[in-house]
Amino acid sequence: SKQAQLMEVLKKEVRAMLIAAKAGLTPQQLEEQYMAMVCKPLPLHSLGFQSTLELVTQMPEVVRICPKDDTLILKAIADDSTKGIAKLVANQKVKTRKASKKTATKTNAAFPTKNFKNPQRFQTLSARTPVLPAGVKAELQDLLSSSPILLTDLDQAFLRRFGRAFPYRQYGFLSIFEVLRSMSDSIAVEQTKAGSLLVLRKYLANQIEQEEVPQAACAAEMAPLEPTCETESFYQAAPPMDLEPVQTQTVDLSDHVKQKESVKMIVSITGKVFIQVCPIHWDSLIFTPEIPPDAVQNRSLCSLPLLKRRCLVGVIVEFVVSPSQFYIHICSTEASYKLQDLMFEMRHVYSHKVASDRYIMPESAVRPGQLCCVMVSKWWYRVIIHRVINEQEVEVFCADYGHLQIVQKSWLRFLKCPYLKLPAQAIPCSLAWVKPVEGMWSSAAILLFKHLCHFKELVGIVDEYVDGVLYLFLCDTSTKEDVYFHTVLRDMGYADICGENIPSQEFQELNPSALYVQPSGKQGSAEMVEPDLCLQQESRDAHSETASLKLRGAEL
Repeated sequence: SKQAQLMEVLKKEVRAMLIAAKAGLTPQQLEEQYMAMVCKPLPLHSLGFQSTLELVTQMPEVVRICPKDDTLILKAIADDSTKGIAKLVANQKVKTRKASKKTATKTNAAFPTKNFKNPQRFQTLSARTPVLPAGVKAELQDLLSSSPILLTDLDQAFLRRFGRAFPYRQYGFLSIFEVLRSMSDSIAVEQTKAGSLLVLRKYLANQIEQEEVPQAACAAEMAPLEPTCETESFYQAAPPMDLEPVQTQTVDLSDHVKQKESVKMIVSITGKVFIQVCPIHWDSLIFTPEIPPDAVQNRSLCSLPLLKRRCLVGVIVEFVVSPSQFYIHICSTEASYKLQDLMFEMRHVYSHKVASDRYIMPESAVRPGQLCCVMVSKWWYRVIIHRVINEQEVEVFCADYGHLQIVQKSWLRFLKCPYLKLPAQAIPCSLAWVKPVEGMWSSAAILLFKHLCHFKELVGIVDEYVDGVLYLFLCDTSTKEDVYFHTVLRDMGYADICGENIPSQEFQELNPSALYVQPSGKQGSAEMVEPDLCLQQESRDAHSETASLKLRGAEL
C-alpha cells in the first residue's frame, strides 16, 4: 500500500538524519531537520500519527529512545548498510569555536525552547540576518490572532487565508524555523502531544491576565500604598490648602463584591487613600464571545452525486432502523481515505485545549439546523443539531454515519470551514421492491436484516431514487451462492415482493438528510452520472446480467 511504501522511505530518512547526529536529536529537532532536508513537515497525518514521538515508537528497528534529564533523545539503530557510516560518525571529534558558541548562545536566547538543553540546530548561518517585511509579519500575526495553529498546518492555513503560499525563502530564510526565530518577540512555540503549536504572545498575555484578575479580586487584604518620589514632590510643591477632616470606616471588600459593587481608590494630593464603593450597572454590559472567522455558521454539507441506475456498487451498511430505512457507505479506497483523513485531522486539531476552546459554541449558536462537530469516544464527528432537549443536552444527526444521538452541549464545537468540503458520506436507503407483510416491519424482520448486513461488504444494485432516498437491492457475494436480501425476507415470511418501490414510511416521518444536507451540484441536472465509485471488478460485473434477470421477475 501507499502508506507502507511511505513508511519504508521515512524510516531510511529518519535513520540517515539520526546517524549524522552523534549526540542524537530531540523529537522537535528531528521535525526541524526533516523540514530543512526535505522542505516539508513529517507526514504524520498521512500515516495516522498525532505526534513525532508516536511515530518513532513505531520504528523500534530504526530509533532508540533514550531518556535524558527532562527530555527524550532519539538515536539511530544502524543496519547492515549503515554500520560503517555510524562508526565513522562515532569516531569523529567535535570541534567547537568560541565564535560559534557565542552565536549559538545568542540564537538560543532569542528563540527559547522547552524541555531540552543545548539544542544543536541543523541550519546554515548566513553572514547577513534575513528580515521579514512588516506586511508579512502582520499577516502572520493576523493568522494567529483567531486561534493557535500547529506548525504542520501553517502552510495550508496561510494559503487558505491569503490565497498564496508563505514566501519565506524569497526573503533569505532557509527554513520556517528561522522565520519563527526572527519573530520570537511576537510568536511563541509550545510543545504539545500533537506537535509544535504556534501561539501569538499577545494571546498568552491575555490568558495570564485573565488568570490573575480573579486572584486580585478575591484578595481580602490590600497592601498599604506608599507614596512614590514623584507623588511626594508633587504635594510638597503644591500650595497649602484647607482640607476638611475626612472620617473613614472599615470596608469589607468581599461583601461589596457579592453585592455587585466595584471599589474605586482615590489618592488625594496629601497622600491619603480613600476607598469609594460604586455600583456596577450589569444591564449595560454585554459579553459577546468572539467567533473565529473560519467557523461554519450558515452553511450546509452537500450530498454525494447520484448513482446511475442498475450500476453495481460495493457498500457497507452503517446504520439500520429497518429494511425501509438504513444508511450506507460506498466502498471505495479514495472515499474511505478521505473520511479517515478528515477524522484524523479533526482529532488532531480539536484535541488541543487552546485550539478547541476557541471553537466553543455560545448558547445563541446552539439551534436546530446548525452544522458543527462533536467529540464521542475521543473522535470528532460532523453533525447537525436536530433539536435542543434541555439546557444541557441536544440531539444531533451524524451526517457521515446516518444516526441520531443525544450529546452534551459542552461537547459541541464550531466546525472549521475546511472540513465542509467533503460531502456527507452517509446515503439514506431503502430495500427495493419489498414491503412488510404486516404493514410495519416486525422486530424479527429488523433483527434478521441487521444480521444479514452486519459488518459485511455487500454488492448494491441501484434501482432508483424516490424523494432523495436511494432504493437498491442488496446481495451478499461472499458465499458460494449469491444471497439476495429481499428474497431472504420473503422466504422467512417477513416481506412481500412487489414490482415497484413504495415510499418509505419511516423516511416520510423523518429524513434528516433531506432536512439538513444540500443536494450535490451534479444532482441539479436531469441526467444521472456514472459514479467513479461503481465496482469495476470483472467478477462482480459477471453477475450483472444474472442479477438483472432475477430482479425483473424471476422471484416475483
